[in-house]
Amino acid sequence: MLTSRAAILALVVCVIALSLAYPLREYIAQRTHIDQLQEEQARMEETVRELRRREELLSQDSYVEREARVRLHYQYPGETTYIVDRPGAEEGAEADTEPSEPWFAALWRSVEEADSPPPDDGL
Repeated sequence: MLTSRAAILALVVCVIALSLAYPLREYIAQRTHIDQLQEEQARMEETVRELRRREELLSQDSYVEREARVRLHYQYPGETTYIVDRPGAEEGAEADTEPSEPWFAALWRSVEEADSPPPDDGL
């Protein structure tokens, strides 16, 4: 009961569907790629804003001085630094946030260790 007109019509519909399948798939893939690029652009713009804020902070002498004193343990000549140990302070919370020694002490210790080779076992 399939007439020749119906068969030709079915064949034409199949050809049209197949000819549209690849471009449609490419369109969907490109839209997905565009969405990913827009998300990446938004992340990059946020990073740029954060870096500009950091640059603005680093251009202020007071901020640089404060960071040098806190992070690098710098001080002016003639100043005396004191470390106050409070008896009721939580010992575990402070140990997690700050290293036990300044970075330059660990660096110097590693230089000294590298300077003294391990003893030769006679091999």
